[in-house]
Amino acid sequence: MEENKSKFLKIAIEAAKKAEEIILRYYQEDIEVDIKDDLSPVTKADVRAEKEIIKTIQAQFPSHGFLGEESTQDIKKKEYLWIIDPIDGTKNYMRKIPLFATQIALMKDRELILGLSNAPALKELVYAEKGRGAYCNGRKIQVSTIKELNKSYMLFGGVEYFGQHNILKNLLSLIDNTQAHRGIGDFWSYHLLAQGKVDVMIEAQTKIWDIAAVKVIVE
Repeated sequence: MEENKSKFLKIAIEAAKKAEEIILRYYQEDIEVDIKDDLSPVTKADVRAEKEIIKTIQAQFPSHGFLGEESTQDIKKKEYLWIIDPIDGTKNYMRKIPLFATQIALMKDRELILGLSNAPALKELVYAEKGRGAYCNGRKIQVSTIKELNKSYMLFGGVEYFGQHNILKNLLSLIDNTQAHRGIGDFWSYHLLAQGKVDVMIEAQTKIWDIAAVKVIVE
């Protein structure tokens, strides 16, 4: 049976669903792309979805702060801070690959307490609140019980980052010692991890909006 949702989670789901409408509408069209200062791509869907998420949450919690991949509001001395990635997997989204998701997390006094990851093209909504279990489309999920590395299925993120941080040999060593392994990054790897479909996920570099929501879900 699904758990009782807090007011925070209910609003996070509402915000994600509103963002989904925007994201899927643009997904059906030719997607216009801009390049940010860090050379990563951003679409109109990213920007508009993030604004809609903030607007929806702010209407219920006007005193909360917001940290988004595409914009940041005043976050100093905020008890509650929402961390938002409107489209995790923008490069997939641009190429019409259905592996993209909206990530929303909530931090209270610098502790993550809520995480939501909504993959509209896959019709998969995954969320968790600290101490209340994790759910996928309302069904309770849990991580794998496999503890032996040589029996595990491992996923890993961008190989270039392992090279940049001089730990590519470490990754290759893990590959040699796991039963199966694939290079699958972004949110999808953590959806699989949280559901126990894979046993290990490793990345060499992340930003807080990439990892905040899925951290709560997996833990």
